[in-house]
Amino acid sequence: MKLFRTDSDDHGTFGVLIFGDDYVRTIELPWRENRPNLSCIPAGRYTVSMRHSPKYGKVYHVEAVPGRSHILLHHGNFAGDKTRGFRTHSAGCILLGSKRGRLASQKVVLASRPARTKFETRMNFQTFELEIIDA
Repeated sequence: MKLFRTDSDDHGTFGVLIFGDDYVRTIELPWRENRPNLSCIPAGRYTVSMRHSPKYGKVYHVEAVPGRSHILLHHGNFAGDKTRGFRTHSAGCILLGSKRGRLASQKVVLASRPARTKFETRMNFQTFELEIIDA
């Protein structure tokens, strides 16, 4: 499975997560030197497995991210740089969406809950290897 990051700015890092013959859109925080709660994670290969989150319930978890913990694939729309006044639903996680758009003049992913459901159902809640590739 591959996540291709396509572009990044203070609004977030956008990408496409391809699984089989299907895909979802993604948004992550902008790259900020892998700083916890402020940055997306480094490009690379990761094992992703299910775990329980108090906030999101049964959710995919990206394992063994250098210098980071609790990196999840979950629903949400915003992943902007909060130090520059942008909204965020991410503390370093990968947010799933059906399409890109704008909310309140900020670039976002939309239809996030349906995208998460589609992805988890298609993956059958099984562990997988994820390769994240920067543009």
